[in-house]
Amino acid sequence: MHGIGICSVFSMALLSMACPSGTQSPVVQTQRRESVSQKDINAVLKDHEGELMALPGVVGVYVGLLPDEKTVCLKVMVVQETEDLKGRIPKSLDGHPVLIEESGVIRPLTDWSP
Repeated sequence: MHGIGICSVFSMALLSMACPSGTQSPVVQTQRRESVSQKDINAVLKDHEGELMALPGVVGVYVGLLPDEKTVCLKVMVVQETEDLKGRIPKSLDGHPVLIEESGVIRPLTDWSP
C-alpha cells in the first residue's frame, strides 16, 4: 500500500510539471467543456425560428448536420445567399453552429393530392 501512495505522489508531481501554471491538462479541459450544458437544439430552433424567418430572403429554418455528418446545427434556407444575409444571420446560436443554405424560392405544391 505504501508503494502505491509514492507512485500516486510521483504521478501528481509529473503532471504538475507537465502543465505550466495557468494551464490545465487536456483531460481537465475536455471534462470542463463536456460539463457545460448546451441548450437542446430543438429548443434553440423554437426560440429563434421567428426572428430568422423575419429576415427578408429567409425561406426556412431546420435542424441539420454539419458537413462532418455528426454535429447537429441549425440550417437557414435562403432564396439567395447575399453578403447582407451573411452579416445578419449569426454564425452560432446558444452554442450551436448555424449554416446558410441557398435553396431558391420555395413554393407550395398546387393541385396535389395523396
